[in-house]
Amino acid sequence: MKRTLLIFLIIFILMQFIQTNKENIAVDKNFEIKAPLEVMNILKTSCYDCHSNEVKYPWYSNVAPFSWVISTHITEGKKALNFSTWENYSQEDKDEKMKTIFRTAYASMPLPSYIFLHENSNLTKEQRSMIRDWTKVRSK
Repeated sequence: MKRTLLIFLIIFILMQFIQTNKENIAVDKNFEIKAPLEVMNILKTSCYDCHSNEVKYPWYSNVAPFSWVISTHITEGKKALNFSTWENYSQEDKDEKMKTIFRTAYASMPLPSYIFLHENSNLTKEQRSMIRDWTKVRSK
């Protein structure tokens, strides 16, 4: 039993040497998405940590294997949608991303695993409706 625990401890320590990239790219506000203040506040609170270049890394993002999972979520999130580079998208891409925001605003975002550790990111029904209403206006 002691030997097994020692092996796990050694593996855990060795895992800490495999660090992820936590560099935030400088944000040019001219390329950031534009939205009413209320909507921007919601996006910054509930979406920006995975969908922007303004990620706020929590302390546990320095501990493997959590750091690997967080890094993967952020990389995939930015690949799907990056609010910091919104103006770099073509109009067709913007329209498609707005449709995606509309669809995911009621159910799948933010991820439950993110909400578990960031309770203030959980959206109320009213906030979800506000985002959906905003996307309807932007999609036209």
